[in-house]
Amino acid sequence: MSAILRELIESIVPPAAYAEEPEDDAEEEEGEEDEDEDDEDEDEEEAADPLDKLKKECSESTKCTPYLHHFHECTERVTKEQEEPGYAEKEHKEDCVEEFFHLQHCANDCVAPKLFYKLK
Repeated sequence: MSAILRELIESIVPPAAYAEEPEDDAEEEEGEEDEDEDDEDEDEEEAADPLDKLKKECSESTKCTPYLHHFHECTERVTKEQEEPGYAEKEHKEDCVEEFFHLQHCANDCVAPKLFYKLK
């Protein structure tokens, strides 16, 4: 019975715990982590998402320009309204969700046929 109890305790609690690790090992591990982070940054720079670039191009295209204009007009209007005194007490607060969705819908319609040609 005591052997079973001892095994249970040993499986839960590690038999030896050290307060500090040797400094040499810790510095080497930190150096390796920094190298890994640099590699990840390089990969991210090389592999930019083509969707973002295409969406920006399509949002600024002549087809989507009216939607972009309405969205910018709305954001300016809402920003000015938020700066007015008493804005917090207003019952109805305008947002630009509808304008945003119209712009995204137009950009997505433009991007869809082009995107798969860009993917590898």
